[in-house]
Amino acid sequence: MAGSQEAGSNMAGSKVARHGGNLFTVLSATALIATEALATAVAAGWALAGLLNLGDAGEYALMALFGLAAAYVSVVYFRRAVRVEASLTV
Repeated sequence: MAGSQEAGSNMAGSKVARHGGNLFTVLSATALIATEALATAVAAGWALAGLLNLGDAGEYALMALFGLAAAYVSVVYFRRAVRVEASLTV
């Protein structure tokens, strides 16, 4: 009986370790996606403002607007990734 208790505790420990590894993967992927989204947003704001001759204020406004959209997309991505990873680790 003692052997079966040890096996059960090792299995529980491996589940925790796997969950921590998945969390690290989700955080890393989210950091990558957020960086790319923010860089794209800033570049799009700069390019559109230059194309439409909006000046500095228009450029900063578009960068901020697109930056907020990129932050929202990053948060949604993180929430969905966490939900998917949680459903995969049974």
